[in-house]
Amino acid sequence: MNLHEYQGKSILKSFGVAIQEGVVVDKVEDAVAKAKELSASTGTEWYVVKAQIHAGGRGKGTVEETGSRGVVLAKGIDKVEDTVKGILGGHLTTLQTNGVGKRVNKVLIAEDVYYPGESEPSEFYMSVLMDRDKGRNIIMYSTEGGMDIETVAEETPHLIFKEEIDPRVGLQGFQARKIAFNLGLSGKAMKEMTKFVAALYAAYEGCDASMFEINPVLKTSDDKIIAVDSKVTLDDNALFRHKDYAEMRDKTEEDPTEVEADEAGLNFVKLDGNVGCMVNGAGLAMATMDIIKMSGGNPANFLDVGGTADAERVEKAFQIILKDENVKAILINIFGGIVRCDRVAQGVVDAYKNMGNIPVPIIVRLQGTNAEEAKKLIDESGLNVHSAVQLQEAADLVKEILA
Repeated sequence: MNLHEYQGKSILKSFGVAIQEGVVVDKVEDAVAKAKELSASTGTEWYVVKAQIHAGGRGKGTVEETGSRGVVLAKGIDKVEDTVKGILGGHLTTLQTNGVGKRVNKVLIAEDVYYPGESEPSEFYMSVLMDRDKGRNIIMYSTEGGMDIETVAEETPHLIFKEEIDPRVGLQGFQARKIAFNLGLSGKAMKEMTKFVAALYAAYEGCDASMFEINPVLKTSDDKIIAVDSKVTLDDNALFRHKDYAEMRDKTEEDPTEVEADEAGLNFVKLDGNVGCMVNGAGLAMATMDIIKMSGGNPANFLDVGGTADAERVEKAFQIILKDENVKAILINIFGGIVRCDRVAQGVVDAYKNMGNIPVPIIVRLQGTNAEEAKKLIDESGLNVHSAVQLQEAADLVKEILA
């Protein structure tokens, strides 16, 4: 589950991570009053107004209706309302929104932390995530904060550092100090960074996150270390332990069909292909997507209906798949271990009849208990449904239909 910047920062702060303070606004008329509250608590006189959407590159993105950037500095309280008006309610397009603007329903008005002082501010990159090859958490960091980290990794890989955490002992003090040293810090800034790293890792573990990304981590002109941004992804499977975090979910930022499928108890991920998939079991779903690709098609989705593929469940799956206008065929691939194949076949037939007419051909491959009876049910249904027993047979049918 992805979080907005202000939500991620609230979690970081609860674990003792120093953050750039801010207030959230969802109405233009509340902007000035909220900004004054922020000034009263922080002393800031300039304000950074940030669009809150689930996408990176907001500072370089553009609001379609106004031409404003997604992150804008308001140099004074008199500039706040117009700045918020230029972002809030508009559609922000960034490199990560696939050319489609995302509506900005909230903005974060944050304090200015780039104030003058004894030294120049410095920006760093830092993230905590799982290295799946090694089966360990790592802290990845760089002196090149505030930039596109992918570009940094590609063009200057020697500037990307990784610190591997042994799960038996957790993050050690010497590792936090090593990170601060590699970032070129000393004195007060080094001590502050050491504390920052320890608190950040505690937050990552404590909230069952999949990823914490802070870009930039800022060393201020008076040597404080704070999180200026936050990109947080939580592990959906652990949300039962964090009811308060589960309430942070913003469904307006998610694909509507994925939300609908989730509410129906279906595991669904929308893709950009032309063949809809309906499968039971994640492993079989991945194999099915591979066979579609090998047969010349492209999977339009990942959809795992689970072990109870009855008529109601199959019908709902059909409805969700058919919301995608790019779908030219649907491949149903069910292994009848938990559920009998003939019951699945009857569910497909009943769902088809309940829906009236399905405008695309359907290939049904059922294997397992009562597979022969299931094939007979499909073949004698009189519907635009093609049955198969072997997976290659189903793939050949997909290829024939798409030709």
